[in-house]
Amino acid sequence: MNRKLVTSAADLKDGLVPPSYDRYRTQSSKKKKCPLKIFSGQKCGRALALWENVPISLLLLFEQEKAIRICGISDTETYIYFAHVHTGRNYKLGIYTGRGGDILDCIIKPALIIFLGNKLCSIILFTNRKERWRPPCVQKTSSCLVVPMATGMSLVLCLLTVRSQRPSSKFVIWSRIDQKSCFKSISTAGFKAIVVENLLEGDELRTDVPAIEKQISNLDPENIAAVMTTTSCFAPRGIDRLEEVATLCAKYDVPHIINNAYGVQDSKCMHHIQQAARVGRVDAFVQSTDKNFMVPVGGSVIAGFDAKFIELVGKTYPGRASGSPLLDLFITLLSMGTNGYKKLVKERKEMKTMLVEKMEELAKNYDLKVLSTKNNPISTAMTVPVVDGSSLTELGSMLFLRGVSGTRVIATDEEKTIAGHKFIGWGSHSSNYSHPYLTAAASIGMTSNDVDLFIQRLEKCLNKFVVKQHKNSNSTITSSLEVNDLLEAIQDKENVA
Repeated sequence: MNRKLVTSAADLKDGLVPPSYDRYRTQSSKKKKCPLKIFSGQKCGRALALWENVPISLLLLFEQEKAIRICGISDTETYIYFAHVHTGRNYKLGIYTGRGGDILDCIIKPALIIFLGNKLCSIILFTNRKERWRPPCVQKTSSCLVVPMATGMSLVLCLLTVRSQRPSSKFVIWSRIDQKSCFKSISTAGFKAIVVENLLEGDELRTDVPAIEKQISNLDPENIAAVMTTTSCFAPRGIDRLEEVATLCAKYDVPHIINNAYGVQDSKCMHHIQQAARVGRVDAFVQSTDKNFMVPVGGSVIAGFDAKFIELVGKTYPGRASGSPLLDLFITLLSMGTNGYKKLVKERKEMKTMLVEKMEELAKNYDLKVLSTKNNPISTAMTVPVVDGSSLTELGSMLFLRGVSGTRVIATDEEKTIAGHKFIGWGSHSSNYSHPYLTAAASIGMTSNDVDLFIQRLEKCLNKFVVKQHKNSNSTITSSLEVNDLLEAIQDKENVA
């Protein structure tokens, strides 16, 4: 195997940087050799595994503006006044993407990071090579684009791109998921959302595919901008039936956008996207960088199976954009490598199993139940004592005040109006879910200590919550002594268990 150090774009078999950028470096009066050892003659994913030990600080130094002696005289030179902002937060890089109003156009100063960042993301997630070491990915993905917007605004960008192709369309058919950003993205893009309620199958909520087809037929496919489905979500909702919806979209020639906000970290979500594209139509799927790659909030990855459509999405973005989310992702992926990311994905799956088991043990002590949601690989839900809605809000407050973030206590009777649409049972993904519950999720980066600490704090909150509800509803408990007796009884029950 030829392990030649590649320093010229002409030598790069995968086209990591554009030829114009390489010509610029060749002509630079003070060239510096890039410390990043990219081995030619290797499959790109295996090369990425070798990059895990790259001295990242040297690579960033290689890209610093002073290192290549730029003489900038335009209004876009990103001169940075405060030293800590310049060196500490931005590595002496006034990095941005795009030029001349087009986010896809190459710029000289941070070009290596921009192009490598997008390429690394493509390699680690969307490679079309079948390798036993690869992380969960969607094979045959044609292109992906890292944009400096979170999932909601990235969905807006995809819908605006669809609008340019289908100017007479008015509606987006949306399989209900009670998360505000995806619903608001539809109205922000100028469309009217057609909400399709989920079907209850046991404890789990699943996609009503016949209802989606009925809406497409009634509204006329020409008037439909897209069907929007979701993979990752709060239990008890499961992954949408992507394959069946994709088949409908292919049948009626309607675009299909998938909200894959935090689905990259799970192989099941990625597999369903891959199968949907195989049997039907998927135009784009959007995922958050912070939810999947352990970086700060502010970026997302838009990917698809038609490179021309993803290119059009990029061209729809007006102007330049911050390169900070891409820089964060670039550094993190170099540090992780494919092996590191694969390990994190495996550990996350183990934490989900551990979380469910411990919640089931806890539920038995209070005659509660962990809901069966086999089609939700990330989130789980457990019933809570049936009391009035205000008391359930109190349970949520107890958890929050004890430092438990992310869990949601759902009363199932809340009403909320968003963008002119009134939702019944907001938070439960359904207008008539049968009982209240709380949710917890096992996301990438979670450890066993996190699970244990959550269970401990949840147990304390349930103890206090149950005692308080008995005190309010049962007149026989009138003294602090009786309250203490009840607490001791609960503790004895736990010790026996």
